[in-house]
Amino acid sequence: MKLLVIEDEKKIAAFIRKGLEAQGFTVEVSSNGDDGYAMAVSRPYDALVLDIMLPGRDGLSILRNIRERKIPLPIVLLTARSELNERLEGLNLGADDYLTKPFHIEELIARIHAVTRRAAGTSQSILTVADLTMNLLTRKVARAGSPIELTAREFSLLEHLMRSPGRVLTRVEICERVWDYNFDPGTNLVDVYVQRLRKKVDGDSDLKLIETIRSVGYRIKGNE
Repeated sequence: MKLLVIEDEKKIAAFIRKGLEAQGFTVEVSSNGDDGYAMAVSRPYDALVLDIMLPGRDGLSILRNIRERKIPLPIVLLTARSELNERLEGLNLGADDYLTKPFHIEELIARIHAVTRRAAGTSQSILTVADLTMNLLTRKVARAGSPIELTAREFSLLEHLMRSPGRVLTRVEICERVWDYNFDPGTNLVDVYVQRLRKKVDGDSDLKLIETIRSVGYRIKGNE
């Protein structure tokens, strides 16, 4: 699989290239928005990893122009935690997924595999696991067509699980990603919220999606 990475921070770009190449990807990197855009529209790639803040043409402009040209290139945006409006605008412009910095390379790899599998044209603003759906734009969640009411924190927790179906997420990672602070071994905050979420999502359903991995963390069943 051949990938284009447009990222101007040298350390992040090197980290991404090293991690992706270790998994067998062919990777080309551009540190400038204008050059990266020219590469994206003139060369064949299987996916694009695109930072929003770039010298020259910014990431959202690149995304907008690629979609205006009807190029069906799967695109994963890289954003800072504070860039909520940019993430929403990116999804509206046609981004297939986004990842907030800092991130684990394994998560980026999983996102790339997911968006390339779904590159046939399905809207990437909707996450689906079994009969559970989450619309990232409307923030509506449903199980087998029945709506589920979630708090903002429950929504974030479920989104994090659904973005990596089948992958075990540790309590440390969940706490850092969903609550944005370091995990306190003495707290059961994550466990409490997972139990609340499990009651709402799984309820009386015969198929239980949220699983506890003893002494490690939690995961949501993968799509089979």
